[in-house]
Amino acid sequence: MPDSCESCEVRKTAICCSLDSAGLAALGRLGRKMRLSAGQTLVWEGDESVVVGNVLSGMLKLSTVTGDGREQIVGIVYPSDFIGRPFGKDSHHSVTALTDASLCVFGRGTFDRFAREHEAVGHALLERTLTELDRARHWMLLLGRKSACERVASLILEMAERMGGGRDLVLPLSRQQMADVLGLTIETVSRSLTKLKQSGIISLPGPRLLSIAHPEKLERIAAG
Repeated sequence: MPDSCESCEVRKTAICCSLDSAGLAALGRLGRKMRLSAGQTLVWEGDESVVVGNVLSGMLKLSTVTGDGREQIVGIVYPSDFIGRPFGKDSHHSVTALTDASLCVFGRGTFDRFAREHEAVGHALLERTLTELDRARHWMLLLGRKSACERVASLILEMAERMGGGRDLVLPLSRQQMADVLGLTIETVSRSLTKLKQSGIISLPGPRLLSIAHPEKLERIAAG
């Protein structure tokens, strides 16, 4: 790869963190860096899953098309997350960049062979899968039990945490995309954001800018 894996920005949190120097060098020889522009799709739903990889920077969405032709966002992918379907043939969702993004990608077949030969990677994949399962269960609870404002607060907190833990965010999601993720209408999302703003918990200095003034209050709302 053009850059050393040892100096990779997600080295300590991606699935390759479990590899020793020799294993990391071997994996590095199999991969390549790829850049995506916002809106560019890496994998289409139903196509063969030919690549897998780590997200180095930026954010992507996982989406599927419903029976009536509407897009449904089923997941958000952040830096250090793993994308693609190892040991599987077809992709169950499309993978599209929400922002400009960079990735470290591998041919699926090549990566599958590497994972079989390196137990640490297989173990890391299992851990990552279980984490994603826990995350999915959390969102099932959120969508099934929480109010609209609680859902919006939960999403803001998740984005803040996964994007570095700061209070000032450049939102990667439009109001409509937030609504799609949360199972709400765009009007309901806008009303919830306005309510949080009027309460002084957040400010909205621009269309895609959000600042958390009182994170502890936002956490209480998200917790219900």
